[in-house]
Order: sequence, then structure tokens, then C-alpha cells
Amino acid sequence: METYSQIDYNRIAQAIAYLKVNFKQQPSLDDVAEHVNLSPFHFQRMFKEWAGVTPKKFLQYLSIEYAKSILKDKQATLFDAAYETGLSGTSRLHDLFINIEGMTPGEFKNGGEQLTINYSYAESPFGSLIVASTGKGICYMAFADDQNEALEALKNNFPNAQYHQLLDMIQQNALYIFTQDWSRINEIKLHLKGTAFQLKVWETLLKVPIGGLSTYATIAASINNPKASRAVGSAVGDNPVAFLIPCHRVIKSTGEFGQYHWGSSRKTAIIGWEAAKTTLGKV
Repeated sequence: METYSQIDYNRIAQAIAYLKVNFKQQPSLDDVAEHVNLSPFHFQRMFKEWAGVTPKKFLQYLSIEYAKSILKDKQATLFDAAYETGLSGTSRLHDLFINIEGMTPGEFKNGGEQLTINYSYAESPFGSLIVASTGKGICYMAFADDQNEALEALKNNFPNAQYHQLLDMIQQNALYIFTQDWSRINEIKLHLKGTAFQLKVWETLLKVPIGGLSTYATIAASINNPKASRAVGSAVGDNPVAFLIPCHRVIKSTGEFGQYHWGSSRKTAIIGWEAAKTTLGKV
């Protein structure tokens, strides 16, 4: 059964998909509201509650020209600036730090038989989530449009681990990232299974500030492997932690948003939401 949050997100997602296809025509509020079967007044109110800006303003954040301008303005100094600020302040979520600890071979030997994993389901502005943790940190987060499928995907990563459906403090702390009260977030630790190359790419993604965008080529250059754009793309696609590791901020060099493991409309929604929040000075 869909929750009210999921129903609202689905309507917003439909609206965003419509805007994404038709942004060159600059559709009116009435056009978009009619597309999602809501009155203009109700749709405007719902959209502003979700994004913090009007649909008209949000439309600006969906255009390819906007993406190109962000890349042009920030690409050259993106990683240096993020590093110099310690990934904090307005370029990140206040004093939020996210650190990755790679699993040892023993921790995921034989399908994770030495791991005990807690998991739970939660709501976000972009739909339902499954989030899982070991005693050392978040090991998995994914959008869970179907809870059974999401759980099976988690178990495929660690088929021999011991599982408990339990919301623990590690998960709760990470989920604060979707609220406006980021002062409640402590340091978020991720406990991830990945190759040395994948972990390096995921750590680099954490340096892309909220409201910022990067490209596969830029990520490859930043890890001193400029010819590895294709391998970077694979590592980005294999990211096991939705949103916390911001693979949604990597787009094509043309400025087009491209594909996303959890759906291109969801990627567009997240990019627009982050851009709106940054512009409004809420981060």
C-alpha cells in the first residue's frame, strides 16, 4: 500500500517528468497541474512544500542551460573548494561529514557470513527507502518502490549475513539528512564493500557539494586517472548508498542529466530540489 508521502512524491515525479520533456515550451502552472490531475492552487501549494520554490522557478533548474552554467562556473575549482572547506559550511550540509570505511576481506567473505545487518524502511522526499547498517556504519541505502524487491537486492549483496528488521541509531542519524534540522546529524559513517578503485570514486563523489554538479571526466581527472571515464561511470552506477554518496550529481559533459540507477525522473527531482535549497540559503 502506498503511503501519503509516496503518493505525493509520485505526483511530483509525474510533474517533473512532464517539465523535463517540455521545458523548452515553458509550460504554465495550469498545464502542469492538469497533467497530474490537480487544481492549479493545490498543485502549486504541494510543489512549493516539497521543493521550497514555485514550479516556475523549479523549471529553471531543470534546463540543460542551467546544468551547463553550473558546470562552467564550478567545474574548475569544485574539488579544491570542497577540500579547502572540509566539505562543510554552505557547500555541504553545515558540519556534516560522511566518511567511508571499506570492509575487510573477512567482513564480506563468503557472502558476508560474519556480518549482522539491521535494516528498516523510511520515507524521503523522493520516495520510500530501505536503509541497512552494520555495527560500523551504513552499508546500503536504496530507493524502495517495492519493499520486497529492495530487501532481496540488499540480501543479494550479502547473502549469508544475519538480518534483523530494526531501526538503529546509525540509520536514524543518516536519515536526518532528509530533514531541515541538520544540526541533529552527527558524523555519518559508511561501511562499504567495494574495490579500491570504487571506494576512491565514492570518496571523490562526497566532495561534490550540494547544489553542484560534475562529470565523469572530471571525476576521473580528480583521481589522477583521466582516461578512466568509463570505469568511473561503472563505479558511480555501482554506488550502494543512494543520496548519501551523491552519484546523482554526476551528469554528462553536455549538461544533460543522463541516467540514474533509481530512475532518471528521480535524479532530476533530486538535482532540482538541491539546487532550490541551495539557492534559498537553506543549506
